[in-house]
Amino acid sequence: MKRVAFFLSFMLFAATSLSAQTPYVPSPENLAAREKFSQDRFGVFIHWGIYSMLADGEWIMNTNDIPYDEYKNFASGFYPSKFDAREWVRTFKAAGAKYITITSRHHDGFSMFGTKASPYNIVDATPFKRDVLKELAEACAEEGLTLNFYYSHLDWGRNDYYPLGNTGHEAGRPKGDEKSWGHYLDFMCTQLTELLTNYGPVGCIWFDGIWDKTLPDHKAHGELWQLRRQYDLIHSLQPGCLVGNNHHLPVFEGEDIQIFEKDVPGKNTAGFSGTSKVSDELPLETCQTIYNAWGYSVTDREYKSPEYLVRYLVETAGKGANLLLNIGPRPDGTLPGQSVERLLFIGKWLEKYGGTIYGTKGGCVPEQSWGVTTQKDNKLFVHVLDGSKTVFLPLEGGNKAVSAVSFDDGSKVPFTQIKEGIVLTVPVAGKEIVDRIITLTFKNPLP
Repeated sequence: MKRVAFFLSFMLFAATSLSAQTPYVPSPENLAAREKFSQDRFGVFIHWGIYSMLADGEWIMNTNDIPYDEYKNFASGFYPSKFDAREWVRTFKAAGAKYITITSRHHDGFSMFGTKASPYNIVDATPFKRDVLKELAEACAEEGLTLNFYYSHLDWGRNDYYPLGNTGHEAGRPKGDEKSWGHYLDFMCTQLTELLTNYGPVGCIWFDGIWDKTLPDHKAHGELWQLRRQYDLIHSLQPGCLVGNNHHLPVFEGEDIQIFEKDVPGKNTAGFSGTSKVSDELPLETCQTIYNAWGYSVTDREYKSPEYLVRYLVETAGKGANLLLNIGPRPDGTLPGQSVERLLFIGKWLEKYGGTIYGTKGGCVPEQSWGVTTQKDNKLFVHVLDGSKTVFLPLEGGNKAVSAVSFDDGSKVPFTQIKEGIVLTVPVAGKEIVDRIITLTFKNPLP
């Protein structure tokens, strides 16, 4: 009863505080960052922590019911001797990525940066003693890539994460009391302040984990987690820093991008996007894995093919969204070879065809059975992802198409424009072509 009374009183206090806040108005710096983010179209996600030592994904503490008092000892053996921030960043740049998002703190509670808020971090708790986020920040600045930080709302180890949510029950940690939750929220704000003051410009804080607690509705999540407090803190420290949250819910006020996990916007094959209405106003991002797990897994061999990943990037761009493609580094700091091969395959493809992806919008022709479209100014890029010999583009209106050419070699493509749209004859291509692209040029700019 005491726990319930505290929870209800806290919710009332939070609701009163939030109701007095003014609506979020993004700053000019934030709007410019949103525009840049929308043009980038491709980023690399990095899930790396002491869980990589167990080589079975980032959830192993929870899935294997490892007690926290034992799990935390893995930190004393974490020594990624082969970690080279510049090599990582150069690899990701060669892959065509414009930004990097790395786990600063995952659900196991271990911080991958030199935080003063807890000794459970890579500088103080490991023999490595190096701040990998600082090294990555320096390397990204040198190579011109944006650095973003993933940050977990959920924590399986701290006893002030109380009441518990739906995961981490077998951690064996002591339970907190009615004062704990406020202390935990303060701890997160302290770490967020560190991330936004000690590492130079940060492109985005990428939250995850509020789905751990079952609450009655959307509003209750915002109030319990004090999301607006955290979002306002971020925007006050770095106005151009974007806020995203992988909560699988409709967007909350103060968020600058909308995230979709393992699905392009508008689809729900992975089961995470059932309540996520696609925003008409915010930039969109899909996060996806190269194999099944996010963190390093030595047994997960279900790698997606390079061709599949290119098509997935194209499909995501066709939805007007970025693709954030994940890689799980090994505990020694190296990047798995098969993951790197796939990233470099994408990079080589983007060297030739990136003009149809970077800086584009989702096409005015919605997704069709044959593929998708992207657009820029008065050009519509038709991405034919299957073996269709002819495709129909439902395009009504008076904007006349003046030419159609193969993006691959510039050869003319036969087309017919009728009242209902355009019919294209698709050039024959070899099996090595993963995406047959036709550039349609119109007399006037596209909507």
